[in-house]
Amino acid sequence: MADKKNLLLLFDHPTEPVFMDKGKRVTVFDVPDSFLTDRYRPISNEVQNRVGDTVEQRIPVRDISIPDLRIPMSLGRDEQFSLFLPKHRRIAGRLIDIFMNMRSVDDLQSVAVYARDRVNPVLFNYALSVALLHRPDTQGLDLPSFSQTFPDRFIDSQVIRKMREESFVVQPGSRMPITIPRDYTASDLDPEHRLWYFREDLGVNLHHWHWHLVYPFEASDRSIVNKDRRGELFYYMHQQVIARYNAERFSNNLARVLPFNNLRDPIAEGYFPKMDSLVASRAWPPRFEGTKLSDLNREADQLNVEIGDLERWRDRIYEAIHQGFVLDEQGNRVALDEATGIDTLGNMIESSILSPNRVLYGDLHNNGHTFISYAHDPTSKHLESFGVMGDVSTAMRDPVFYKWHSYIDRIFQEHKSRLPAYTDTQLNYTGVSITGIQVATNGGQPNMLTTFWQQSDVDMSRGFDFLPRGNVFARFSHLQHLPFTYTINVNNDSGVQRFGYVRIFMAPKNDERGQPMLMRDQRGMMIELDKFVAALNPGPNTIRRRSTESSVTIPFERTFRNLDANRPTAGSPEELEFNFCGCGWPNHMLVPKGLPEGLPMVLFIMVSNYENDRIDQQLVGRCSDAASYCGVRDRLYPDRQSMGYPFDRLPRTGVDRLVNFLTPNMSIVDVNIRHENRTVQRQN
Repeated sequence: MADKKNLLLLFDHPTEPVFMDKGKRVTVFDVPDSFLTDRYRPISNEVQNRVGDTVEQRIPVRDISIPDLRIPMSLGRDEQFSLFLPKHRRIAGRLIDIFMNMRSVDDLQSVAVYARDRVNPVLFNYALSVALLHRPDTQGLDLPSFSQTFPDRFIDSQVIRKMREESFVVQPGSRMPITIPRDYTASDLDPEHRLWYFREDLGVNLHHWHWHLVYPFEASDRSIVNKDRRGELFYYMHQQVIARYNAERFSNNLARVLPFNNLRDPIAEGYFPKMDSLVASRAWPPRFEGTKLSDLNREADQLNVEIGDLERWRDRIYEAIHQGFVLDEQGNRVALDEATGIDTLGNMIESSILSPNRVLYGDLHNNGHTFISYAHDPTSKHLESFGVMGDVSTAMRDPVFYKWHSYIDRIFQEHKSRLPAYTDTQLNYTGVSITGIQVATNGGQPNMLTTFWQQSDVDMSRGFDFLPRGNVFARFSHLQHLPFTYTINVNNDSGVQRFGYVRIFMAPKNDERGQPMLMRDQRGMMIELDKFVAALNPGPNTIRRRSTESSVTIPFERTFRNLDANRPTAGSPEELEFNFCGCGWPNHMLVPKGLPEGLPMVLFIMVSNYENDRIDQQLVGRCSDAASYCGVRDRLYPDRQSMGYPFDRLPRTGVDRLVNFLTPNMSIVDVNIRHENRTVQRQN
């Protein structure tokens, strides 16, 4: 019986043949001759024994009859793979089905070994990852970080060349980390480049990739896609990314991002990625300033879409919002109500296979990515592949990602603006009041947060192919903050123990012009920082909560999957939780950068009635610690309220400022975020 952990070795060295050695222990798959590709089958003895006496472990691979792989193999091994292309989604869906339908881990191992040298390496990684996350017999497995397997999507070509040299010349014990320069994609002549640390952060891009891995939008097994409140989560996760991005813009003296409202306008911002795809052996194409979108007609990609199609889909979605219902494929009305309307819209706008009517409402969000990513070569005249907007692991690097998603968010907000405002009764928690809140770093002055730069090392060796083995580290600079603690004083006058759901948000206090923000604008910039349950004894209570416990973030080790550090004991429920949880906003990006003189923010804390909000389910071993943006594996979203509550709707009449919005169970305090322009080395 095959050990399911061996399947993870198939992620190592993605462009090398499958029979090459893998893993920290020198491990080889004993591949049946019939599984070898045409190039290696005639010399099977020679190539299969290359590693010789150094092998520490051999994994037998059963020779079974292989399912029809013609569809997965129709994408070339050296082409770029994109989830945004319908043709590629169909191909991936087929390969996921094949992996999901294998009867045992043994059969899955055989098919995966056979497929690995025949299908596109990025497609293989994606399809096998989705299958391992969703098969009952492999769910406990821990997927390696995508950045370790495909470092070329996260770091620039010059660094990769230096890392190759280091690993070829220097023995593993003596290798030095190669530093990724901080300013390699643009100069300070480009104001947008001030946000390099957000857009090009490894953790932020890994979060986006992993989120789409947990929430695929296409598979013939509907249960893989049809997860609880999936469409609403698509809306909320991306809305939060835009809110966070705008706070970072304020931290760099820039105005909020302008939505890409008119699809026929030129895109003002250019972007030059300076990365090479190791799979396609091509540079990621740039987009020049002032590029316009054009109708797409790319025969090889089976793409024939006009800008007019996007505009029609958008208009139909707006019409549905204004009418309060969508039409499904049978012509029945599906109400866009308070409870499920946002979920229906999310699946429709993205769009996933859960869309009520893909023919009528189209594929707006995904096609927007595709149009922008092919703007440099819309007809394939120059045989160029898509730009970074065409891949979920690279899209967030490009300034236009935030313009496009601000536009998508506007459509969602149109729906939200038509819902009735929350009433005092819906917001209040009778008998419970907050008497004071404070946030402070250890030993620091109250309500002052501090950020700085940190350098951390990440091992990229899994993705360095055809080179001597051993660790190869990249050293990257990222934002970091001093850890802090919330202190919340709550009075419970009810005379009995109650439970409260503590909801913590933060938003800029002033707008771009330095004027106090109006509630209708500020609510869209509210960043969720944490959400947790607290027991409230009768009388006064003091609740303390550390920033590292946030329901939004995951710690550094999990973002970068240093799988040997801080690992829970084997077989424990906590290990299961550790395994699934690559999805989560990186903890080092929890708070915005701030300004040297301090960025004025407002901290908002609410204690809502947990009896109204609770979802009764068992969460241990279910990866619930980053549930705000990622949900919980195989479980319901752990909050009955709408995502973003209480800021997801327009405020009640007469509330123009946040202070007028407050009920006794809410409180606000001014907080300053001060940035210190210093760099510290992370202690591993």
